[in-house]
Amino acid sequence: MSALEEKPLPIIPRTGPATATKDDDPDGRRGSGSGAGSRRRAGRRRSRGPGRGPGWIVYGCLAAVILGGMFPLWWSFLIGSHDSTILSRDSFPILPGGNFFANAAAVIDTVPFWRATMNSVIVSTVTGVSVVFFSTLAGYAFAKLRFRGAVPLLVFVIATMAVPTQLGVVPLYQVMARLGWTGELQAVIVPGLVTAFGVFWMTQYLRQAIPDELIEAATVDGCSMIRTFWHVALPAAKPAAAMLFLFTFVLNWTNFFWPFIVLGPQNPTLPVALQQLQAAHFVDYSLVLAGATMATVPLLILFIFAGRQLVSGIMQGAVKQ
Repeated sequence: MSALEEKPLPIIPRTGPATATKDDDPDGRRGSGSGAGSRRRAGRRRSRGPGRGPGWIVYGCLAAVILGGMFPLWWSFLIGSHDSTILSRDSFPILPGGNFFANAAAVIDTVPFWRATMNSVIVSTVTGVSVVFFSTLAGYAFAKLRFRGAVPLLVFVIATMAVPTQLGVVPLYQVMARLGWTGELQAVIVPGLVTAFGVFWMTQYLRQAIPDELIEAATVDGCSMIRTFWHVALPAAKPAAAMLFLFTFVLNWTNFFWPFIVLGPQNPTLPVALQQLQAAHFVDYSLVLAGATMATVPLLILFIFAGRQLVSGIMQGAVKQ
């Protein structure tokens, strides 16, 4: 053996703190115990963190809001289910009575209820569809098209929302009188075919919902402007369009001021017809509130069937893509 041949280095034992190895704990109890403890501590931290579910305070506030919103409808139904002496009693009943259908029949016999209901359905539906269509067109133009004066024009449209409706009643009535539309439904429908709120609503939504790359891809594929709007913008705007339709429908269903001025008593909408119940010296509030309850039922049916689109529109507007 050569003298230059390397000798093996001696093994020096460690002098630091002993560490646990698999050989020291053959059953793996110590590792599993520490892992379970860390998982429990992590679970407690997560339960105390911001990601925990809503507590009883949140549910209590929601229940209070729901009860507060249902109370006017319950009050109307409660008064409408009794006779005219309900408000003069010393002890007010909590449960409804048995006169609601009799009061409803009296309402139908006193005012043109079914004609007024059909007029309200026509006005609210036509106006809602028109506002959604024209507002989506204008919103798409303001959000995705580049043209001179887009920003000042949008500001002007939004600024018209600050003008009170009452300021334009006299000139608007003069226009309707010259056209010979007084007493006709088109006098209520035409002024509300498009609204500034609808244009602003759809502009803000389409600006966030449609990426510019998608419009550029449709243009490269040979789509015209109208075809791009019909196949790209309109499907993407469905949640916001459903919300806008509901807002417009409810607004026109409950509108009293302008229909009361321009429509006659022979061709009224539902709020104008129910106002005729208070024309006498003695107001029977059981009939009035029975009619108000009957007028609310179509809105409840609409919200039941359109509830999914309503929630989808709220979530689409609240969650950033």
